[in-house]
Amino acid sequence: MPVLDRAELSRTGVIVVALLLAICATGAAAREFRAADTQTEDYPTVQALRYMGAQISERTGGRHEIKVFHSRQLGEEKETIEQTRAGAIDLNRTNVALIGNFVPAMNVLAMPFLFRSIEHMQKVLDGPIGDEILGSFEPYGFVGLAFYDSGARSIYNGVRPVKSIADLKGLRIRVQQSELMSEMIRSLGAVPVELPYGQVLTGLATHLIDGAENNWPSFVTTDHYKYAGHYTLTEHTMSPEVLVISLKAWRSLSVDDQKIFREAALRSSRFMREKWRDLEDQSQRKAEAAGITVVKDIDHKPFEDAMAAVYAKAARDPAAAALIERIRKVE
Repeated sequence: MPVLDRAELSRTGVIVVALLLAICATGAAAREFRAADTQTEDYPTVQALRYMGAQISERTGGRHEIKVFHSRQLGEEKETIEQTRAGAIDLNRTNVALIGNFVPAMNVLAMPFLFRSIEHMQKVLDGPIGDEILGSFEPYGFVGLAFYDSGARSIYNGVRPVKSIADLKGLRIRVQQSELMSEMIRSLGAVPVELPYGQVLTGLATHLIDGAENNWPSFVTTDHYKYAGHYTLTEHTMSPEVLVISLKAWRSLSVDDQKIFREAALRSSRFMREKWRDLEDQSQRKAEAAGITVVKDIDHKPFEDAMAAVYAKAARDPAAAALIERIRKVE
């Protein structure tokens, strides 16, 4: 083998150092990021995470990959949020009501009857208010990347049709593990039962609970409709989903890669909306074909009026009160 002289060795060393510095500067060290989602493999949010992963892999030349753990493989949402905050999970898709236990602004988005329509919600989230909210996560151990749609949540049960607020009295209704959601159901005269998402089907089947509240796809894809034959379009919340990355994982990325992650997340949000609209229509048709009683024409005003105490409590926080007011003013 040829013997390198001192000058050649020096030049070789300079080249190696330069290459290492270039790798560090571009964040080129390959990494697989773990993403958690409690929904099933074919659910729009899971598809959106995979779409985002494909975008990132392509734009980083395969340096970064996203492995999606769906169907609660990494735990229920409450658990995965805590793991993401600790840095054990990199990315997490969760409903705003649950992460509101950590990030105060999220509780505002989960407020009942806040959004006038899905279009109103999207206009808020796609604008300056949405950007500000996503930018408020860092002090709590997360970085907000994008919002996903979650449709409108309504109440369903296996006891009786709910045609008025009086029909809810005494019904045991499952809610997310959120104080706000419990207060909301209690204000409607029902009994809130906080259960993880994965335990709702068993709760309905064993009559531990009488019903729950969720959107059309969640009602159908989980088989809840087989045990809860009455679905009332209360549409009491239109709280979105939010995609976050742990602060630890975010800081491991270069500035250029952070930009790639943000842009890929935004594209995945638009991708998810298309998938969501299709699944929502399919789910409603499947439920109705199965004989579910759908109560559509209800007077929403008594339901909204019952939320006075919930809003009064939120108003004690000046920041929350100001955000609610700004959202309501968006046309």
